Amino acid sequence: MESSPTLLCIPDISGFTEYMRNANFEISSQVIPALLNEIIYSNELNLKVSEIEGDAVLFFRRGELPNLSDLINQCKLFYTQFYERMNTLFEKYKHENLDANFPEILGLKIVLHYGKEIGMVPIGTHIKLMGEDVITAHRLLKNDVPTDEYLLISDDLLSHYKKQKIEEEFDWAQLKSGEQEIEHLGTLKYHYINLKPLSKN
Repeated sequence: MESSPTLLCIPDISGFTEYMRNANFEISSQVIPALLNEIIYSNELNLKVSEIEGDAVLFFRRGELPNLSDLINQCKLFYTQFYERMNTLFEKYKHENLDANFPEILGLKIVLHYGKEIGMVPIGTHIKLMGEDVITAHRLLKNDVPTDEYLLISDDLLSHYKKQKIEEEFDWAQLKSGEQEIEHLGTLKYHYINLKPLSKN
């Protein structure tokens, strides 16, 4: 199994479980795929898709990291395009008088992490990512961030960028720090920023 330093990016639809439990199947079977497709089509950073996980897309990019500005702009684009598509779908189903309350439930959160040794195993036409850092990225989705829509960046990734550059890129909302203790992984430190201000632009 070949391994290399790899950027991981996971846009994850928040509120997915609640929505699927109560949703009209006629709507949900079109809304969720449309939103996931919008995320994939909004990829301008040459990220590769490893898996589509029901309510999330696991992107990866090997080798040299993109500059921070490009990376943050990509995450902003994921978020704004997600909302643009969701609003279009809402208008469509609202006029058909179907149960279309998904904008009140669904949102988007994004996790970014950088792993030094991530293995890649071909399975069919897909690439399966393997290694502790893949587990770490997924565990970062289960956090105590007090908002449903955010961009969370592991400190392992942020450490590759200069402090001044980080401050410049996050002038649109307050960047906050957090950490969580995970069995077998230790203390995972990260910074996060609320994405909701972008939906008002």
